[in-house]
Amino acid sequence: MFSEGLLFAFGLTLFAGLSTGIGSVLAFFTKTTNTKFLSIALGFSAGVMIYVSMIEIFFKAKDALTAEMGERMGSWVTVLSFFGGMLFIALIDRLIPSVENPHEIRMVEEMDEGAKKEYKNKKLMKMGTFTALAIAIHNFPEGLATFTAALTDPSLGIAIAVAIAIHNIPEGIAVSVPIYFATGDKKKAFWYSFLSGLAEPVGALIGYLILMPFLSETLFGILFAGVAGIMVFISIDELLPAAREYGEHHLSIYGLVGGMALMAVSLLLFI
Repeated sequence: MFSEGLLFAFGLTLFAGLSTGIGSVLAFFTKTTNTKFLSIALGFSAGVMIYVSMIEIFFKAKDALTAEMGERMGSWVTVLSFFGGMLFIALIDRLIPSVENPHEIRMVEEMDEGAKKEYKNKKLMKMGTFTALAIAIHNFPEGLATFTAALTDPSLGIAIAVAIAIHNIPEGIAVSVPIYFATGDKKKAFWYSFLSGLAEPVGALIGYLILMPFLSETLFGILFAGVAGIMVFISIDELLPAAREYGEHHLSIYGLVGGMALMAVSLLLFI
């Protein structure tokens, strides 16, 4: 039976994943894209993820591994696991064709432009479907990251879940816009976007079923260091470039610093 801690971790992962639906709602019920808000929000999300990965998660992983393996070997395994996490998410990125990459920037204004076009466009439908699939693939490791962090440290899990939820909002728009173009059906576009986020809790569930029976301090350290690498890569490769694409470079950096500062203060409060 699931414990309270497990249910809390799954709940956070579900919240983070289904935030793709917020992107759909924004696309359908607003007329313009608030580029300043998105730039700050994406920068803030990146700041939270980079700071918590480099300052908190990495060193928790190192502490666990050095306690089990000794200072030298534990440090080496921590670093290798960190870059292994980066390599893992980079391979996922390479396997997804760039035309279906979920991080292509979309604007809410495109909805109105699409209304003037022919809806039954198979190419756009295919693009939207593959974007949803690409997001689902990306969300697997993100789900595992949120779940692992929440299980280990609930306050850390909340911070990561909020950061990932923010970065899932533009992804929801990226799925909704082409599917709406193709079908003219807002409900269908919303559900594709919403369901793509379900991969996050599914990733957590699969990770739990496969890894938890074998969980030891060594496996925990390797997994946690890998999670840190995944989140740093996502921040540098996806969040910050996306924030700049919205045309508000300085605001994204202010958001980045703000996210780091907030995370630093919140970690100090829990010492």
